[in-house]
Order: sequence, then C-alpha cells, then structure tokens
Amino acid sequence: MNEQRRARILVVDASDDDRERARAALETAAQVECCSDADSAVAALRREPADLVVTDLSNAKFSGLELLERIRREHPGTDVILLAANASVESASSAMRLGAADYLRKPTRAEDLALAAWRTLARRSLVQENARLRDTLQTVEACRALTTCLEVSEVYPLGLELLLHSLGRTQGLAFFHRSSLEISDALAVRGLGEAQSVRLRELLIEDKRIDLDVFREIEIIDHGPLLEVLREAGIEVACVLAVPIRGQDKESGIWWILGEGEGFSEDDLDSARIVAGQAGLSLFNAEKYNQAREKAFVDDVTELYNARYLHKATEHEIQRAERYGSTLSVLFLDIDRFKQVNDRYGHLVGSRTLKQLGQVLSGCVRQVDTLARYGGDEFTILLVDTQAEAAKNVADRIRRTVEETWFDGGRDGALRLTLSIGVGTYPSDGRSREGLLDVADKAMYRAKSLGRNRVCTAGDLAAAEAEAAADAD
Repeated sequence: MNEQRRARILVVDASDDDRERARAALETAAQVECCSDADSAVAALRREPADLVVTDLSNAKFSGLELLERIRREHPGTDVILLAANASVESASSAMRLGAADYLRKPTRAEDLALAAWRTLARRSLVQENARLRDTLQTVEACRALTTCLEVSEVYPLGLELLLHSLGRTQGLAFFHRSSLEISDALAVRGLGEAQSVRLRELLIEDKRIDLDVFREIEIIDHGPLLEVLREAGIEVACVLAVPIRGQDKESGIWWILGEGEGFSEDDLDSARIVAGQAGLSLFNAEKYNQAREKAFVDDVTELYNARYLHKATEHEIQRAERYGSTLSVLFLDIDRFKQVNDRYGHLVGSRTLKQLGQVLSGCVRQVDTLARYGGDEFTILLVDTQAEAAKNVADRIRRTVEETWFDGGRDGALRLTLSIGVGTYPSDGRSREGLLDVADKAMYRAKSLGRNRVCTAGDLAAAEAEAAADAD
C-alpha cells in the first residue's frame, strides 16, 4: 500500500455507540469515516474510495451482505470486514463466499477489530505490491526488444510504443535529435490524426517552438509552452508526462505521453523510469555499435572513409540518382610520384602528408559529398547531383589547390604534391558501381600518361580511344 498516505476505513453501523467504539479502535492507524446506513456509505465511497469497509451484517435499515455485494460490484478494490451479533457458521460462510475479508462477532473487542483491520490492510498491501512487481517485471520483459535495437533512430519510436503499452495509453510523441544528420530533429507520433501530426512537425521541427534540452527529468507538465503547442495542433489535454532519454554520447530525445482525460500515478512514473532506463542503455549500445561500425569504415592514416565505405556509398548514391533521375560524378585522384616522397622523407612523413592531403581535400568538397582514401596514394570523391562539366571544374580546382599547397616534410623542409584526376559521371559513363569507378580510374591513368598534374574525363578517354581506333583503320 502507498506509504505516502494513511489507509482510509469506512465504518457502517446504525448504532452510534458501536460506530464510536470502532472509530476509537481504528483511528490510530487509519483515517476513519463513519456512516449510519448503506446509502450514505455508498455515497461516501463514490466521493472518495476506501481501502476497507467495516460494516454490521444485519440491521433494521440495511443488510450487510447486500452492502457487501454492492461494494464488490462497484468498488472491487475495497476490502470488507463484516460484524454480526448473531454469528453462525452459515452466515460466516456466505460472507466469505461473497468476498468478505474477515468476519467478527459483536460485541467486538477493540483489540480484535484493530487486529482484523491491520491483517486485512497488510494483506491488501502485499497483494498490491505483488501486482506492482508483476507489472514491473512485465515492463522489463517488454523492454527486451529495446536491448537488441542497434539503430539509434529506432530506439525512440520503439521505446514510445513500449511506454504507451505499459501505461495503458494510446497517444504520445517521441521528439529527438539525430546527431549524425545535418537536419537533426525528428518526431515520431502515435495515436494522433494526420492533420495533428503534420502541424506538430511544423511547430516542433520547422518553427522549433520547444527546446528539447530544457527537459532534464521525468515530470508531469500541466501548463506552459508544450501544452500551448499541443493546443495549436488541435490537441487538448490537461497534462503530459515528459520522459527525457539520453545516451552516453550525443544522442538525446524525449517522450511525451498525453494524459487523455486522466492524470498519472506514481506507478506510471515508476514504469516510465524503467523504460527510460532501458532506452538509455539501448542508446549507449547503439552509439557504441555505430562508432565501431564507423571505425570499420575509416582509414587509420587519414581518418577519411576507406574503400569499403566508398563501395557502399557509391551503391547508395547510384540508387538515389536512378530513383530521382539525377546525376552523380566520381573523381579518382592519384598522387603523382608519391613513392619519391616516401623514399626521400621516410614513411612517417609520407603518412603525415597523406593525412594533411586528406584535410586539404576535405576543404574542397561539400558536406553532402563523400571523400575516401581508396588505398595507397589514391583518393576518391563522390559528387552528388553533379554533371560531368561541373565535376571537371571541381577536379581542376582541387588539382590547383593541392599544387599550391606546401606540405610538412619534417626536418627536410616543406614539400609539394601534384595530382592526376580522372572523372566519370552516372549514367553517361557507367550505370553500376564497378563500371563508374573503373571508368574514372582509367581516366586518371589517362591523365598520368599525358604528363601528370592534370584532369581527364571519361569523355576525353572515349575520344582518345575513338581516335586511336580511327588511326588503326
């Protein structure tokens, strides 16, 4: 039983003296209210539920068994102790069959009534505690689905659904940051209409009416900017349960559970703490997994993406370009005579030079483009939504930037680099990952054969091949 409040006992007896004796016996351990008849007892229960009703079995004005039946029907969570002046085995059996918690003879000694009441309330408390433990275990079991979730963006909506189920609610929102994306805010909505969901996205994501970071702990909100935003979206609620979730790194979000006409209990807060705790662990695991996965795609020397990542990214960008009818260009870059750098300055300087070159190249491309070290002294760049002529201009700008940059050669002084760059474009020069990378690679070798430090496109390569074929004829 909730330790933050005293138990409430309702005493029902037509005798003024018996009511007062019962009150004296019980009021040291509980809040006691007395009624003289069944009607006033029913009215008192409707006004405020009771943990226990102590009632006379038989009276000129009412039957204790009739009152017991009504209480069990209308207030199944309330226990009943029956008192009877003429107790019999049959009447006791009838009372117990109808659900009475105990049965005492009148006149009843104060200590016997107090003991029966204490025993009933203790049993009630144990049953309630067992129910809470059962609900807690069910919530923990339901959270198993979270422990296997390794995609950060899926933790928030999945956790929202689990929390709604645990609380027996249907309406809620998950508002969260996606740290890996440029457009970082996202919203998942459950149990609301399409128009309400669209308006919420406008208010929360586009207008940024609510600062997610101000929510620091689980709390019940009954006024303020959040409820104003909900009202603007056509959602009228008296209160919202706010449940912030945070990982160990950059991930953060919040669940808002709508009150739907009723408030939230301490048990609801306990369930929210359990689900939020599991979600926090899931975010931590997902962050670690994504960091490990990203590390598997990162080159140790330059800290750029590696060839493995490039292959996946190229497949993805080709599919996107095909879906939207856009173009995609690939630059294949090779450092001219890099072996001489290693031979003269040493491999440590060579590795440092590769890393510095990676930083220079990063400054030459957009955030939406993909830069990777393909292997050795070769680099590759995916230029999304970029046609062949624009890609050639980008390649030439990169070539000039690198040519004009001094690189740290250590004790032997600064050094200069040049690049040979090949350009291929989807779909004109290749429609598959292998075809596109191959044609850009061949164009790069064509640039080297023409004297290095230059750019050659797949179109230049095709023209040279056609010219060679004509000469052969």
